[in-house]
Amino acid sequence: MTQVYDENGVRVPVTVLAVGPCPVVQRKTTETDGYEAVQVGFGETKEKRLAKAEAARFSKAGVPFCRHLSEFKVEADDEVKAGDMLGADIFEGVEFVDVEGVTKGRGFAGVVKRYRMAGGRMTHGGHARRRVGSIGQCSYPARVAKGQRMPGHMGHVQVTTQNLKIVAVRGEDNVLLVRGAVPGPKGAIVTVRKALKKGASAGGKG
Repeated sequence: MTQVYDENGVRVPVTVLAVGPCPVVQRKTTETDGYEAVQVGFGETKEKRLAKAEAARFSKAGVPFCRHLSEFKVEADDEVKAGDMLGADIFEGVEFVDVEGVTKGRGFAGVVKRYRMAGGRMTHGGHARRRVGSIGQCSYPARVAKGQRMPGHMGHVQVTTQNLKIVAVRGEDNVLLVRGAVPGPKGAIVTVRKALKKGASAGGKG
């Protein structure tokens, strides 16, 4: 993350996303595959680091070898074909995006860190401190209810942060600046899509 200044001189916190170059490896159509989609790659790598079947797909499309592959739905009339190169300029005119990624793993965590519980008193004879406290009833139902918030694994889950405003599109650098934070650590792989809910609301009540 970093910060930039908008046209009014207001400081805006942004996350810098590298959104290209992304070569189109395969164009799927209704006639051949039953649906319309494109497979795009990201992050160039060496051929020897790929399986032969994977490397053959990139060679057939005539594009650089990539570490990561993702598939996106498209419309039948979209003029995107294998061999095309996609970059940040595809977000020109887009105001909001959804960013999907895997959050930072926090390991095993207690309820104070995991669920922001208050915990017990730290002084004057208190013994609860950072403990869970009561987790159920006594004679009935005589068990712990499903979904009870307790210590356990925290983080490393897939999360989508919705409706992030695009602050700037720098096509020459294939960089996208979005307001706020996105899931994952520095250098993580994320998926950027045009905001679904903002697009729906724009055509309705606003």
